[in-house]
Amino acid sequence: MIVIDSSVLIDWLRKTKTPQTDQLVGFPPRDVLIGDVVLLEILQGAVDDRHARNLEIRLRRYDIVAMLNGDLAARTASNYRHLRRLGITIRKTLDLVIATYCIENDCVLLQRDRDFAPMAEHLGLRLA
Repeated sequence: MIVIDSSVLIDWLRKTKTPQTDQLVGFPPRDVLIGDVVLLEILQGAVDDRHARNLEIRLRRYDIVAMLNGDLAARTASNYRHLRRLGITIRKTLDLVIATYCIENDCVLLQRDRDFAPMAEHLGLRLA
């Protein structure tokens, strides 16, 4: 399965052509997951309720999955501490949640955000 980060979805929704948006449109929708926290990030950026409804309709063509529970929260915190011991501070907790979900569920992450590189290098996150 392929998990899509908000960095790619924002470009896709804005019709900005990037290598990552090209990849996204090439995947069958059944192979793509969007995390609930990613949906949250996208909908927070809506200008009003109507815009949010339209965004949500477009995103719900893909399966929406819960990315955090008690076990994943503990694993995410462990990953954060591991990276901190290496001198790496992840700027956004949600990025670490997304990465940990992918690692624990054997998913590949399609993203356009440099913050995922240390998670790939040190935690085993697989990037598309």
